[in-house]
Amino acid sequence: MNFDSPSPAQPAKSHGSLLVLAALALLVGAVAGAVGALFRLTLEQADQWRNDLITWAQQEGLAGFLLVLVTCTTAPLFAAWLVRHVSPYASGSGIPHVEAVLREEIPQAPFHLIWVKFLGGLLAIGSGLALGREGPSVQMGASLASLVGRVFRRQWPDCRVLFAAGAGAGLATAFNAPIAGAVFVLEELVRRFETHIAIAAVGASATAIAVARLFLGDAADFYVDALAYPRAEARPLFFVLGAAAGLIAVAYNRAILGTIALAERVPGLPAELRAAAIGAMVGTLAWFAPGLVGGGDPITQRCLSGAETLSMLPLLFLLRFGLGTFSYAAATPGGLFAPMLVLGAQLGLFFGLICRLAFPALDIQPEGYAVVGMAAFFTGVVRAPLTGMVLVTEMTANVTMLLPMLGACFVAMLVPTLLRDVPIYDALREHTTRRERAAHSKDHGG
Repeated sequence: MNFDSPSPAQPAKSHGSLLVLAALALLVGAVAGAVGALFRLTLEQADQWRNDLITWAQQEGLAGFLLVLVTCTTAPLFAAWLVRHVSPYASGSGIPHVEAVLREEIPQAPFHLIWVKFLGGLLAIGSGLALGREGPSVQMGASLASLVGRVFRRQWPDCRVLFAAGAGAGLATAFNAPIAGAVFVLEELVRRFETHIAIAAVGASATAIAVARLFLGDAADFYVDALAYPRAEARPLFFVLGAAAGLIAVAYNRAILGTIALAERVPGLPAELRAAAIGAMVGTLAWFAPGLVGGGDPITQRCLSGAETLSMLPLLFLLRFGLGTFSYAAATPGGLFAPMLVLGAQLGLFFGLICRLAFPALDIQPEGYAVVGMAAFFTGVVRAPLTGMVLVTEMTANVTMLLPMLGACFVAMLVPTLLRDVPIYDALREHTTRRERAAHSKDHGG
């Protein structure tokens, strides 16, 4: 992040103007928090319906299997149809689009993106695609903020501030992590410390959580048993975990981009059929292992509770790794954060279990490594270590592992940087802007 004076696009504000902006940021947070909470609740209900359907269908034999397959195929198909025909900017995470708008590389999307993102995300994630709720929440929060700015007739500099703050409020609501929402705005979205953006981001995240907790409660997203501070002799192991997370993060980034490129190169394959094919694959997996599909919070919780076995973790990791990359290639609404946290927790728990066998005298708690693995893998993929550490700390309500997280995230960020791997949202933003330029050139006969 750059700690510079305001850029020309963001001139210094009078006290009165700043107060108006701060008040609007509080309103933006409340609106984003309400919509984000509703999105979370409907996703939870959709997950429950999917699981109940599979449980019932498994008693019906082939007819039940076909019903599950048709359901998991048609829901992503319709989500992709909505994106393609109603709001193309609703595709994927939405965070690359938000970043591109803040950099003025592409225009803001029309406001009907909000309901397309909501409904499309519900269909895609609810049908079992391994996508996160945070992408839609961030993009909806940003669009709602832009709408508030439009209603109150604010100029672009103020709308830009609100747009960023709304995105942070969306992330805060998605993971019940208000501080991470504000940090995410500064570290990832704008990548500089601008005082008025910081004020708006903190205010929006605060009111977003205040409103969201009226619907969702105030418990942390994940429960972690009490963890002891790691012994001094065990601390170098967290650097090794960070290196492993960084290397696998490079592979994950390249797998996501490669899968997207492969899907787009298939001649004559509309986005709807691509999403349907991926949905059919997910439906088949869901029939045999319903607990492996979807956003993955239950999987993360099992890892944080130490409930997964050493022998099964590599297979489960590979399945979720592949499922996440293919799900994102479906081009339906859905984010990357939640699937990344699943992989990080699995990697960390596996590493911790191996270390406990190798070093029995160190009294290793593998669950602590799962916590650190979440932050380290997130850092390796996104290159936003502060957001990763704060996010995981808030989601687990655990501060014991902060120092090990710091060491692991240091290495997890260093390794991909040395390997010249592009952070995932930078790569996806470039993909978004390149596609926009190509579409603009085509429309104008260029």
